[in-house]
Amino acid sequence: MSLQLRLFGGGQPTAGKFSASNDGSHAIDKSKVLAQTDAEVITPKTPGNFSSIRSVPVVPDPRYFDREQADALKNLAKEKTDGARQSKRAYKSLAKIEAADKTVHKEHRKYEGAVAQNELGKKRSDAGLAKKLHGLRPGYARLGLGIDKADSDARTRIDEIKAKLQGAN
Repeated sequence: MSLQLRLFGGGQPTAGKFSASNDGSHAIDKSKVLAQTDAEVITPKTPGNFSSIRSVPVVPDPRYFDREQADALKNLAKEKTDGARQSKRAYKSLAKIEAADKTVHKEHRKYEGAVAQNELGKKRSDAGLAKKLHGLRPGYARLGLGIDKADSDARTRIDEIKAKLQGAN
């Protein structure tokens, strides 16, 4: 399979086929245009659940801790601090990936817009040629009728010559 077919597919060509969009109608579905790119994405209609993270329960009242508890909390604090640092790095990377995805998405839509705009230009050119060709039809009809008349005149003259020659026999 050629690289072009792998990149762009090998579907059946639609060139020259009439489609309903040629009459000015459209198939742009607003709900599809505005649909979320993922069910979990945050939008005004899907604002998320506003959840949070809590590694330890809230201490509701003043209290004393013993050495063992304090040491365990200190170790947990180190662990959570490192986890927070790694989470920060991960979220920063995720944000960069989202930004890159947005850039690719945006540039693809620009490309699709250019394709659509250029397709319209091509179709305008095709329509112009079709109009031009229709305008030439009367001229071709005149030429055709002229040829038919010349053919008829020639046949008439040939028939006349044949009749003279056969009458002379």
